[in-house]
This record gives sequence, C-alpha cells and structure tokens, in this order.
Amino acid sequence: MRDTILVLDEGTTSTRAILFGRDGRQRDVEQAELKQHYPRPGWVEHDAAEIWDKTLACARAVVERAGGAKAVGCIGITNQRETVVAWDRETSEPLARAIVWQDRRTAPICARMREAGLEDDIQRRTGLLLDPYFSGTKMRWLIENDTDVSQAAKAGRLALGTVESWLVWKLTGGETFVTDASNASRTLLMALDGDGFDESLCDQFGVPTDALADVVDCAGEIGLTDAEMFGAPIPITGMAGDQQAATIGQNCLGDGQTKATYGTGAFVLTNMGSTLPRSCNRLLGTVLYQLKGRRTYALEGSVFVAGSLMQWMRDGLGLLEASAESETLARSVEDNGGVTVVPALTGLGAPYWDSGARGLIEGLTFATQKAHIVRAALESMAHQTSDLAAAFGKDGADWSQLHIDGGMSANDWMAQDLADMLETEVVRPDYVETTALGAAMLAAHGAAFYDSLENAAEAMSGPSRKFTPEMDDDVRQVRCAQWKRAVDIVRAQVR
Repeated sequence: MRDTILVLDEGTTSTRAILFGRDGRQRDVEQAELKQHYPRPGWVEHDAAEIWDKTLACARAVVERAGGAKAVGCIGITNQRETVVAWDRETSEPLARAIVWQDRRTAPICARMREAGLEDDIQRRTGLLLDPYFSGTKMRWLIENDTDVSQAAKAGRLALGTVESWLVWKLTGGETFVTDASNASRTLLMALDGDGFDESLCDQFGVPTDALADVVDCAGEIGLTDAEMFGAPIPITGMAGDQQAATIGQNCLGDGQTKATYGTGAFVLTNMGSTLPRSCNRLLGTVLYQLKGRRTYALEGSVFVAGSLMQWMRDGLGLLEASAESETLARSVEDNGGVTVVPALTGLGAPYWDSGARGLIEGLTFATQKAHIVRAALESMAHQTSDLAAAFGKDGADWSQLHIDGGMSANDWMAQDLADMLETEVVRPDYVETTALGAAMLAAHGAAFYDSLENAAEAMSGPSRKFTPEMDDDVRQVRCAQWKRAVDIVRAQVR
C-alpha cells in the first residue's frame, strides 16, 4: 500500500530524503552534504549537478528501504529559496554553477535600480526589496555575464529556475517545468496578486519570460516522476520554499500565528491570511502557500546568519569542537562578559538591509574567555529576533507567541533566551525539522490523503515544549543597550 510520503529537503549545506508516515512521524532519512563554492568574496555557489545527483541518490536509498516505489504514495519537495539554477532545456544539463541565496554579487545591480527610483514600485507589487538576496538579479547577472547562459537565452534553450524547479525537471525527465507560488514570490518577478510571472517586471530585470517556469499551486498534481527514477512513477503532490514549508509544519495556519526557523539563516513569518502584506518597516511580503489558485500570504523578516555563525565559530575560529557544545559553553559563564557579536558576515538582513555591513565582535578584554564569545554569539539570535519583533509590531503584526524550529532551536539555552528577550512564550515542537514536515503535509493534502491542509497539519503534528520569560527587566535593558551600540558601530562603517 502506498501509505508513505517521501520528502526531498534540499537545503544550503545538505540534501535529504525523508520518509514520513501519514501520521507525520519520520520513518527513514538519508542525507548527503553539499559543497559550497566561494570563488570570490561575497560569491556563494553550488554545483547544480551535485544537487541533483545527491538528491536522487538519497531518494533512491530511502525508496529502496521502504520496499520500492509501490510503498510511496507521493513526493513533497522543499528547498533553499532564491538560489538560481540555469540549465539547457535540450540537454537538461546545468549551464553554470547555481548562485546561492547568500550570494552578494548583484549588489551593484540593486544599487543602480534603487538609484533609478524603482524600489518603491517593485516593493508595492512584489512585497520584496531590491537586494541581492532575491532571484531576479541573479538571473539577470547570469544572462549578462555567463556566455553559455546568454547563448542559450538567444537560442531559446534557456531554463531559469529555483531549486525546486530544477529537481522537478530532472525527476520528470524534462517533462515538467514548474515553480510553486511560494518560491515564485521570492524572485522579484511575480506580483503578489498576479497569476504568474509579470512581463513588465521581467523586462525591468532583463529576464526573458520564456526562460521561466509555469507558476502552480503548492499542493495537487504537480508532476509524475519518470519511471526510471524509482522503478515506477511516483506523483509529486506538494512543493514550497523552505520557510513557507516550516510555517506550515508548525501548524501556523491561522491569521497572526508566527514561526521562526533557525537554520543556516533565521527566518520569521507571520501568517497574514488573505491580506496582501504591506510593510512600512522594511519587512517582506510573500506568498505563504497557494491552493486551488487562492493565496495565503505572510509577512517575513530574514536574518542571513544564524546556524552558519556557529559553524564559522567551529570551523573558522576553532572556538567549538561541535556546534552542540555552544550550549554547554553558554551555561559555563554568568553572562557575556561585556562581549557583543553582530553576525553580519554576509551583510545585515531585515530590518536593516545593509548589504555592505560586516560582522563585529565588540567588548573584548583580557578577561574575555571563548565561552563569553560563544554565549554572545548565541545571544545575537535573540537580539536579531527582537529587532524583527519590533518591526513586525510597527506593521501591525504583534507576536502573542513564537513557534521555533530548525537545528539551532534544539539548544535549550537559546530557546529560553529568546523567551526572555522577547518577553513572549516560545513554543518548540519535539520534532524540530518542521520544514520537511510541512512539505509532507502539503504532499499529503495534494495526494488527497487529507481533504484540507488544516486536517493534514492537525493529523501530522506532534507534541511541543513551551519556554516562558524569566529574565529580570534590568538585565534585559543592559543587553539591549549593548546590542544597539554594536549594531550602530557596524552600520556606521557601511556609510
């Protein structure tokens, strides 16, 4: 009986194939690391062929252990958003390395468009700001700077897409070229209330519409895998960008419900229902999901560096032997010893959007121990989230509760620090990999395992733990003052 759901979770540092039951419980997983390439400062690339090869290998391993394709009812896909792949429609081979969402090479393009006075109209239409983070300028850069890409565009052979489009194309043997509305809303090329990619926006960014995929729902009959992939066809029935999938996986399906994912970066989304999100505080409007052509929207704040900060402290600075050691070190000292870490290693995200900002470790003395620096690094997660909470509140989206997930959220010290600094109850599910779970929920609904997304989420959600505020107000105020001073220093260096 085909009673399981295979989720392909393609992240920034690894790709995973996860098998879920209809109850939302994980039954099996296979994972492979992805190599990141840094050819120049500010440039971050992936090998799209490696993404495909390792995703397929992981998927085949899980399907084989499940008993073959006959045991898998459907496939859900979730992916690192904004990363752009360019490939040849005739050969189905990549034309260049994928440009990763963290990449900052298109900052000059964004600056020129901003200086031309285009940002306000683009933000009104797309919900996004002019920043290298988003896909549209990456696509433009590839067309303008890569000979193979530009020649394919002239010949009408170019396919440009984010990672979910690439995976569906390969899974279906080149038969299906689609993107879901949640991922399409991250490109700068689709109006929030538009049906598909907008020709006038594509013209502004110099991206040919015939190189782009069809925009489809996040659940339903998306595609059918080529029989050669797994021995028999398996329907692809769910698809969403990783942060939207995590919001669904947290069962934040009601207006005003908010989640924060602490993975490579940190991303906060508040469900805005059918209301088009309009921010006056440099937050983003995005499509949370689309079902039967109807969209549910979210207000989003994006922080570029979260878990990658601990990885850097481990691999780059040697302060940690393993990322999990950060909790032990944070608890080993009474406070941060006057140290503040601003993790602007790839610029500052929301609500500042300073692409030229660089990281800072401030307040060092001879009394500073590595535990103080690591604790201050963990504290920066709560401070960045607090900055976002203030911006959300100004946009009329106050948080009454915060649901957290992602690898970093397993750190009890950090979860409590979030509750303390936000003065808000923090809820963490026992199963923190809610990105994959959200894709499973979408796929389960799309395959008609459940008649609504709400029913799928209710049936597939597990238990959780709550953290409540405990910090004295005077301690909180000292921390906030330290953080503000350090951020002011960082931003002053940009000007």
